[in-house]
Formats: sequence, C-alpha cells, structure tokens
Amino acid sequence: MRAHEAGAMHGDIGDRGPGWLRPPADVNALVPQLWPRQVERGTGGALTVAGLDVRELAAEYGTPAYVLDEDDLRSRARDFRAAFPDVDVYYAGKAFLCRAVVRMIAEEGLHLDVCSGGELATALSAGMPAERIGFHGNNKSVAELTRALDAGVGRIILDSFTEIDRLTALARERGVRPGVLIRVTVGVEAHTHEFIATAHEDQKFGFSLAGGAAAAAAFTVIDEGVLDLRGLHSHIGSQIFDTSGFEVSARRVLALQAQIRDARGVELPELDLGGGFGIAYTTQDDPATPDELAKRLRKIVDSECAAENLSVPHLSIEPGRAIVGPAVFTLYEVGTVKDVDGLRTYVSVDGGMSDNIRTALYDASYSATLAGRASTAEPLLARVVGKHCESGDIVVKDEFLPADVQPGDLVAVPGTGAYCRSMASNYNHVPRPPVVAVRDGQARLIVRRETEEDLLALDVG
Repeated sequence: MRAHEAGAMHGDIGDRGPGWLRPPADVNALVPQLWPRQVERGTGGALTVAGLDVRELAAEYGTPAYVLDEDDLRSRARDFRAAFPDVDVYYAGKAFLCRAVVRMIAEEGLHLDVCSGGELATALSAGMPAERIGFHGNNKSVAELTRALDAGVGRIILDSFTEIDRLTALARERGVRPGVLIRVTVGVEAHTHEFIATAHEDQKFGFSLAGGAAAAAAFTVIDEGVLDLRGLHSHIGSQIFDTSGFEVSARRVLALQAQIRDARGVELPELDLGGGFGIAYTTQDDPATPDELAKRLRKIVDSECAAENLSVPHLSIEPGRAIVGPAVFTLYEVGTVKDVDGLRTYVSVDGGMSDNIRTALYDASYSATLAGRASTAEPLLARVVGKHCESGDIVVKDEFLPADVQPGDLVAVPGTGAYCRSMASNYNHVPRPPVVAVRDGQARLIVRRETEEDLLALDVG
C-alpha cells in the first residue's frame, strides 16, 4: 500500500471501484514518513540504511530479517523526552523488546513498561533500573508479582480485585509498600481495530468506571493501607490518530479522581494516559508529532483538572509503536512471481505471517518496495504474500512493484518494528528471523536467527 508516492488507499483492491488505485509516477520513489530516517536509495538503486547497503545485510544475515535503524529509534525516544520534559515517558516493551533495545531506551532517559515475567526478566538482565519499570498485565501471577516486589519495580498497575488481594498479601508478608496505579476502563470506543481497542466496557482489561468497580478498587487499596496508591491509569487502544478519545478518557478518569478525593480526602498525585499513538504504515496515515501530542494532552488535562478543582497530577505516557515501529523494516527475498489468470499477481517472499501476523490478524495495511535495485519497468499492482500454508498469509494486500520483479529480488516492508517480532511464531516450523541493528554504517546482530536446532531442542518427545 504505497511505499512510494500517494495514490493508494486502505483496503483490498476489490473493495473499491475502477480507478481507486493509481500507479505511482516513479515506482522507485520512497515516502520519507514510512521509512526509518536514514533509509535512502544508493548505488544501483538499492536501499541503504545508515550508509549500509541492504544487499550486504542480506548476504551476511540472510532473509527475512528485521533491520533496525538504531539512531532512528534513539531520536524518536529523544523526541518524546523533549516534547514531554516533565512527564514520565514509559517505552511500552510489548511493541518490541530485547536487551539491546532496553539499553537504548535506558540510555535515552526513558522508563520501561513490561507486561509479563519474561519482559521483566529481559529488562532486569539488561540493567534497566527497577525503579524505572512499570508492570502491566491482566493476570499477573504470584511468581511474577513476587519477582517484581523483590526487584523493587517502581510501580505495578492493578487490573482486578484478585490482583489487589494477591499483591496486598505479598506486600504485607514482605513488609514493603509498592507503588500502584488502578487501571480504569473508561468506556471510550477508540477509532481502531476491535482487537486493539482496550477501553470499551466489554473487554478483559481494568476496572469498569461506569459499573463502579474502579472507585471500589481505589477505596479498597486506600482503606487497606498496605499498597501505595499513586494514581489512576487509562489506556484506550492502539494505532490511534484522533486525540478526542484521550479527551473523553481524561475527563472521566479525573472525575473519578475527584470522587476519590471527596470520599477519602486523598488527592492522587499521578495520572497515566497510556499510549497507542499511531504511526504511518501507508500514505493514508497522518500521525501527530510528539510535540503536537504533548500540546493536545496538556491542554486536555489542564482543562479537566480546572473543571474538577484538582491539582494537575504528575503525568505518564506509554509510547511503544511510535518509537520502534517506524525505526524498523523487514527485508525479504522474492521466491516466486505468479500471475493468476490476469486477476492478480502474487509476489511470494521467504517470510510471511510467522514474522508479521498483523495483516492476517488485524487486516493491517503495509507498504513495500523493491529494495535491491531500481527499475525502469512499468508499475505492476501486486500482492506480497508469504510462504505459509494459509490463504490468509498476506504481507501487503496491494502494492505497486516494478513489472520486472523476479525471483531473487529483495523486497522491503517498512513500519515493522512494533508487534511483528514480538508476535512472531514458528508456524510451519519456520525459524524466526534475526534483528539487525545498523548505526554509522556498521551492522550488529541483536537477536540472532533461530535455527532448526533451536526448534528441535524444545521437542523432547
């Protein structure tokens, strides 16, 4: 979906009438907002990242491979820190986490949000200060909570009454007073896919505001006196462009904060607005900059606090996709090109839904471009598909590639830093790809490629 110049839109070619998709004037052109900041075309028209030719990357590390522009990730982290100087910026590790990324995030002054024991272990093993870690999750086990307490995790976001009881018992047993936030389900219908909208009433996360559970949870924690209730938390979804949802969420959460103050005489000092800030996957996406987000969110919070006669709380946000998503592209090799009776051309690559499930799971749109060379051939409307035994194994639903695309060509798909490696699988017993970080013309492996030996090592039968 248009890694090149504007013209295409979201959806399937069959969804719109004739003329919906227009071929680009230059099939080799790149749209800067879709790519890591240091990607361009170099000698022979091949893509380069931070000065390194993707053909060299393919030769050394193989394909498919996730390619991370390290300076791009770092600069996006710094952009959020600069736009939110007095706000705690928590990188949402669920987007993509490995020890190298933990160190990058820590070095750029961000906090880190984790949502499982494995993510916590990764963060701690990479040296992330525990006090800068927040622990999310709707079903944190006793073992996970115990590890978080023993490590001195800075805050734990409470998601159920069972978890309140569980953490209270563990904290009392250890004689500690961990900082906690209450996750509030505010009833906002975010403009995003239903699977990644998290603030409507009928879903698994948080305490319902409308039903009174959120207030009851806060009163329980305050009255018990074991846990240190620092504030409220709201996360309305993911890949969101419209800040109106944040406005509704902030209004409702701060009204609850006022209710808690009036009922218990406690004005909670913190408020976490969550994340979910969208990025550009195609030319139809127009994400806000961190500066724009900061201006809008501050205005919302200041206005609602004034309306409730509340002091402005210390704020937190949780960008993940917005930091790592645009910093990565996936490099593939074409295996076959198949014209199906003139209906569609299928360009099959050596990866697919095992390294990017989002197209199949969320009907997500992506872009693609010929990466190993430039071409003077006419644009060809193609579908980029994977090698798995599923008809839904689609990487890019519709994209113009050069008509001379052929087996052995390299194809790159931008915007794959968030949730692609994190959600990768071994479907069809395909080993997961490596993650290669590039900086100043030098590449280093930060997550190695899985091997067949890795797969067999777990098979103890």
